[in-house]
Amino acid sequence: MRSNDNKTKATDASVEAFLAAVAPEPKRRDAQALDALFRRVTGYRPRMWGPTILGYGQYHYRYASGREGDFLATGFSPRKANLSIYILPGYADFGDLLGRLGKHKTGKSCLYVNKLANIDLEVLEELIAVGLRDLNSHWPVMPT
Repeated sequence: MRSNDNKTKATDASVEAFLAAVAPEPKRRDAQALDALFRRVTGYRPRMWGPTILGYGQYHYRYASGREGDFLATGFSPRKANLSIYILPGYADFGDLLGRLGKHKTGKSCLYVNKLANIDLEVLEELIAVGLRDLNSHWPVMPT
């Protein structure tokens, strides 16, 4: 079996210190609001994954290729250019929800939002919840 060769791994870094250091101030407020939203929707406390990702829950995967490892179940990163929101692993088609979300861009397993004011937070809550349920139907999700 091939072990986890993910570059992004869980750390013991302080979530609170990371959030307090997010700049500029509007991005910090959005990051703090996302933290509260993720905590409420998932019921999980966050953990830092790598130096800049807040993860809520985690799962262990094992692919047919033999690759296996652990990864965050859902989360976000307040990056310089945008807020990267991770809805993993992208098995389901969330097109209907994304159509109601507001201004965003998508990647393979994440969506990019410039600021929270551009999206409907109730739709984001729904998206996080259904994404977590979908992930849990493939790989059991555990608390962080």
